[in-house]
Amino acid sequence: MQENEKSAAILRENARWIPGGVVSLNRKSDPNICFVKGNGSLVEDIDGNSYIDYQAGFAASFLGHNDPDVNAAVLQTLQEQQVLMGAGPTLLEGEFAELFCQSVPSVESVQITTTGSEATYHAIRIARAVTGRDHVIVMQGGYNGWHNDVACNVISQRADVGSYQSPGEYPFDSLSAGVPKNHSDLVHIVNYNDLESVLYVVQNYDVACILLEPILQNIGIVKPKEGYLEGLRKMADEHGFLLIFDEVKTGFRHALGGYQSICGIQPDLSTFGKAVANGYPLGVIAGKKKYMDYFVDPDKSKRVMIAGTFNAFPLTTAAAIATLKKLGSSEHRVYEHVEALGARLEQGYNEIFPKLGVPFYVARQGSAFCTYFMDHAPVNFHDILDNHNFELDTQYRKKLIKEGIFNFPAPIKQGSISFAHTEDDIDRTLEATERVIKSL
Repeated sequence: MQENEKSAAILRENARWIPGGVVSLNRKSDPNICFVKGNGSLVEDIDGNSYIDYQAGFAASFLGHNDPDVNAAVLQTLQEQQVLMGAGPTLLEGEFAELFCQSVPSVESVQITTTGSEATYHAIRIARAVTGRDHVIVMQGGYNGWHNDVACNVISQRADVGSYQSPGEYPFDSLSAGVPKNHSDLVHIVNYNDLESVLYVVQNYDVACILLEPILQNIGIVKPKEGYLEGLRKMADEHGFLLIFDEVKTGFRHALGGYQSICGIQPDLSTFGKAVANGYPLGVIAGKKKYMDYFVDPDKSKRVMIAGTFNAFPLTTAAAIATLKKLGSSEHRVYEHVEALGARLEQGYNEIFPKLGVPFYVARQGSAFCTYFMDHAPVNFHDILDNHNFELDTQYRKKLIKEGIFNFPAPIKQGSISFAHTEDDIDRTLEATERVIKSL
């Protein structure tokens, strides 16, 4: 494998004009690689190296890179010279909205955004308008976007948040300067799978909503304990706050109806992104009509603003329609395919990792996976912080990249199988993993 000399040169040159050399700083990693081409499950970098890809835009390209059906739909909009006028509806937004509502049983109404962060921003605004309250609960270790309410406590250091406590909450560990103190005081951070701490916050503050990934996938694959999501639903109903599922990552990757269709819990609002348009920039805020109608409330004091020049941009909306149609196709059987590949990978890992001689646990939900170097399934961020071998995880990922297998080179980040992956891809991945394990 070639050294990443050209990638390094691009980063240096970009840094002359772009702070940090990358337009989204969470993409900066070691090694820093400039990828120039993607086809199906494979990507190539500017130095000529090829990789089997399990990153896919932080799990966005669920059908695979440059899926031919999605690209054909996008090309058709170009050939038809479809236009974003900024006046009146676009041609495709209604078709997408209907298809989306038919796909996700809990959803009665949608609005389209350009990113998942915008969707979570709007969801919190709706919750505050509906309840007349200001306080918000988010998860330690979760990621819900870049804005002030949620840009905190993603992968914190113990010195910043302290040891595990329940019931209780953790300090606001901001991801950004420029968040006003009186604003951060409205945000309460608790650990996932901890109903007692949610109740603690609710009893002490006027809570508008709780916003969480139904599976905590920002830190790998942390699944809900039995009764946890049911407990949140019951608590929201009893205490009058909104339950919001951030399905930007879990959404269409796990089921056409989102993870909510698997767990059987209906949130009041949901946000989607990434896989909904197979990596094209599109987000969705969706939910019960009585809440979504706050966007058009006749009372100005209750009306929630939504605007965006590029909302429902024809190319991205066409991509989303094609993606949802393919995900729901009985011909392609997308979810059966990726589940089989996920099971194959998990079985192989469980045969290979014992040779390393250290504790491990392979966590998986369908096509999403993460190997933890600890002896049990994690239940929250502090569990991982206390038990996972972060240094070993980093070494493991870097060595895999040298073997032509790309998982994001930072500990506890989710790996993602796409519909374009094959059994041969999985077997080659397992062979490379075995070589890496021997070298470790």
